[in-house]
Amino acid sequence: MSRTQLRIEAEAPGSRARAGRFQTLHGEILTPLFMPVGTQATVRNIRTKVLKDAGSQILLANTYHLFLRPGKEVFDRLGSIHKFMNWSGSVLTDSGGFQVFSLPGLRKIEEEGAVFHSYVDGLTHLLSPETSIGMQRSIGADIMMAMDVCIPSTSDRATTLDAMERTHRWALRSLAARGDSPQSLFGIVQGACHLDLRRQSAEFIAAQPFDGLAIGGLAVGETKEERERFTEVVTEFLPRDRPRYLMGVGTPIDLLEAVHRGVDMFDCIIPTKLSEQGVAYTSEGRLQLIRGSYRTDETPVDAKCPCETCRNYSRAYVHHLVKACEPLATQLLGEHNLVFYHSLMRDIRASILEGRFLELYRERREKLDRKDRIPSDSIPKVGRRPRRRPMSLGAFELVDASTELSSIRHIASGEIMHPSSDPMREARELYVAQSRLFARLQEASDEPLVVWDVGLGAGFNAMAIIDRLAPTKLRREEGAVAEATARPLHLVSFEIDMDALRLALHYPDRLPHVRHPAPHALIEKAHYEAPGLRWDLLEGDFLATFEGAPKPDLIFFDPFSVKVDAPMWQEDVFRRIFAKLDGHPCRLFNYTNSTLVRARLMNAGFWVARGEATPPKGETTVALTPAAATEYPLLAAEFLERCTRSSAFDGADDRHLLARLREHPQFAGGGAKAGC
Repeated sequence: MSRTQLRIEAEAPGSRARAGRFQTLHGEILTPLFMPVGTQATVRNIRTKVLKDAGSQILLANTYHLFLRPGKEVFDRLGSIHKFMNWSGSVLTDSGGFQVFSLPGLRKIEEEGAVFHSYVDGLTHLLSPETSIGMQRSIGADIMMAMDVCIPSTSDRATTLDAMERTHRWALRSLAARGDSPQSLFGIVQGACHLDLRRQSAEFIAAQPFDGLAIGGLAVGETKEERERFTEVVTEFLPRDRPRYLMGVGTPIDLLEAVHRGVDMFDCIIPTKLSEQGVAYTSEGRLQLIRGSYRTDETPVDAKCPCETCRNYSRAYVHHLVKACEPLATQLLGEHNLVFYHSLMRDIRASILEGRFLELYRERREKLDRKDRIPSDSIPKVGRRPRRRPMSLGAFELVDASTELSSIRHIASGEIMHPSSDPMREARELYVAQSRLFARLQEASDEPLVVWDVGLGAGFNAMAIIDRLAPTKLRREEGAVAEATARPLHLVSFEIDMDALRLALHYPDRLPHVRHPAPHALIEKAHYEAPGLRWDLLEGDFLATFEGAPKPDLIFFDPFSVKVDAPMWQEDVFRRIFAKLDGHPCRLFNYTNSTLVRARLMNAGFWVARGEATPPKGETTVALTPAAATEYPLLAAEFLERCTRSSAFDGADDRHLLARLREHPQFAGGGAKAGC
């Protein structure tokens, strides 16, 4: 017997729209309904009292984020999320699967579950159906979600079939992990945009003893028409006696269309997210309150809305707050948008109960889709008050590298990132040009060229690549064009302290490389994507995160010096990297010309060549796996003589390193031609 005990009160003539009610551990729920998204156990900028007054019945929380912070032990000790966030209503938790699956290159999917690296501390975790349900049980969610495999809705049939079948196996494991808990558990229908697979998945999930049924894998790439079509297809095969939940949807018009097709429950970040951009949903359509036409408008945001914002403030005042980047603008518009969403759902429910849903559907459909259009580059970042730019942030400060350009300096050590007159020029010459990166991108291959950017810093090396693939507006005006490529590029940056890049973003006038949208997206989402390019950030200790990254073809190894970051330059680190490569052809580029570092690279398994000069150094270092050892002129036997004379090998351990170095095949005439 279902724990929700759904009772259908009315169904709309000429439509699949239905009104019902069901039970959770925290009360009765009326459908159809919208659930505000409280990812981190909070709906952004909105207090729980406001949520309750607005009409919220269920809040959605994110298992993935709560698993990482504050963690399972906090909920086990302090009690359920309801007590933790002071919310007396119901809570639905997603499984965390979508967040993990949105990190390609940063996680590994296996039958057991998904292995991923924490953005909080860099540690490796396993998210499986069992650990997901265990976390949701600790959170105390009224409604838990089974773990599924979420893929783009446009995926090919073979990929979709594999993901769907694993979703079904994980659904059964989720049910078993739920045990005798009184919490409800919903299963998820997958199948992307393949009609036969959607039907097959709907029939399988519906046959299991889930308390509700969700439609997943939509709003992730398909068109609006496809989403509506596949929603209708799935609801046709779902049983009448359990709630139906369309995940991650959407705008007011999306909700109206989905109710018409038989859906009961929705969630989306749109009403609160767009409030940060000055957007208000109203009975007459969507408003962009940054527009100058609202500067002297004394009318409410929506004259038909009963919310506190509309009862107490004018469009002119909210417009002023938006233009001034005041956080109050986000709060007022977020509250209004949630009241509007809940009011819309109450009106829809009433129209179903009264037998006039199609009348309301025809009346509201056109109004809800109206847009108050303005250029996208006029959208402000509301809530970020303008302030004086910092000259330093954390361990870093801005310094002049020349009279026109600047760089970032590590305060404690005094080391400057790319201490030349043009930091980007050094990054291009030392790493991009020397690695022959763009020639490698011309090679015919469906596999991406993988580049590790070890030591993201202020982003010079990464942006030296990206600004060639997708130039900034400034460089386009100067005549720069995008680099044509035959194969995609996957760039993975590693960094333990993001303050260097955060500081750089304050100075686009002095650090032109941050004028591109990519570093801003990386800070916000740990990810940036453009045609032929994917850029991911692995934040945390490199030694704790690199195992989860794909094998690289090129490594730009650019941490601080041995003096500042000694652990990164040890033989054990190079040995672990070499083991990760496992015979894969790879080239590692570094700014050092240290004899000791080169020896450690060799004893870790690499072959080593001289790299291009970069002032003040007369040469740099290129390390190669044996499969790539013929591509650069290698150090000759004279390097051994230099090691013998060097005081760097005076320690007992280093003398042992020197003895092993003499046996390296690079000096035994094996496999590669040595240069001078």
